[in-house]
Amino acid sequence: MSFKHEHEDEQSSDLSSGETQAASTRGSVFTRTFAFVREYFASRPLRYQAGAIGLALCALVLILPSPYVVESPGPTLDVLHPGDGDSPIIVISGFSGGIHNDPGELRMVSVNASGVPGYPVSTAQAVWGWLNPGQVVTPSEAVFPVGQDADSYSNESKGEMTGSQDAARVAALNYAKHLGIDVSGVKVSMHVDDIGGPSAGMMYSLGVIDMLTPRKETGGASIAGTGTISKQGDVGAIGGIRLKMIGAKRDGATWFLAPVANCDEVVGHVPQGLHDVRVGTLDEAYHALVAIGQGKGDALPRCTAGSKN
Repeated sequence: MSFKHEHEDEQSSDLSSGETQAASTRGSVFTRTFAFVREYFASRPLRYQAGAIGLALCALVLILPSPYVVESPGPTLDVLHPGDGDSPIIVISGFSGGIHNDPGELRMVSVNASGVPGYPVSTAQAVWGWLNPGQVVTPSEAVFPVGQDADSYSNESKGEMTGSQDAARVAALNYAKHLGIDVSGVKVSMHVDDIGGPSAGMMYSLGVIDMLTPRKETGGASIAGTGTISKQGDVGAIGGIRLKMIGAKRDGATWFLAPVANCDEVVGHVPQGLHDVRVGTLDEAYHALVAIGQGKGDALPRCTAGSKN
């Protein structure tokens, strides 16, 4: 037993000695580095040092959090046909007429935002956003209230999405009745992950109507769109429409339904190959959808500067 203890003492002594030597080496390196830096700056004029100091300050500023929100085109989702392995976005039950399949697409669009509560953005990212025509940089106070935390922001966004879905459900079923469809007992639920806000309302309503009617409204076309919806069927303005059109074109859409209230932002910014159609009500949006499916989309009204109706 005494040998074991003596051996452990020897190991402890060896480790202690090694750690002391390593600490001494680190201290020596730090001392030499500090001496080199001090001599470097002491041997050069202040104006020469100012450049290096300026560069260091610029680098520091670039990595600091920025008071801006950087937005870019987000994902688009087909409300009629979820992707492989994804849950349906719209689920309809209690409908005696059977759910009808449309071969085309109705794409809701979104915007990715960095710099909102919970998703900080650096000054470097904000600068890159200003230089990138595919991004939009906005002062944060124009996007969310000063001092709002991540939980509050998330809850507000989810609340807007829930309200949008409720309004879309009511507007769609009322419009289906107008088309002569018996919707008594019909229940509609909607769900989408990681996207908030109210701007998908119109596309939700169109998706429900499309699924309830035997007519294949899209005619196989890929149609994107955006706009809030009221229970009375009015289509309202949304934010980020330029970026949403870019996302729609990226994901294969050839038509884009835009709220008339956003037309001033649409004019001159429609990506090549994407055709815009201005709509102010769910009725106008539905008739535009049918016209596109019948190959008559070219006669539909486009956005013009100062459009009001």
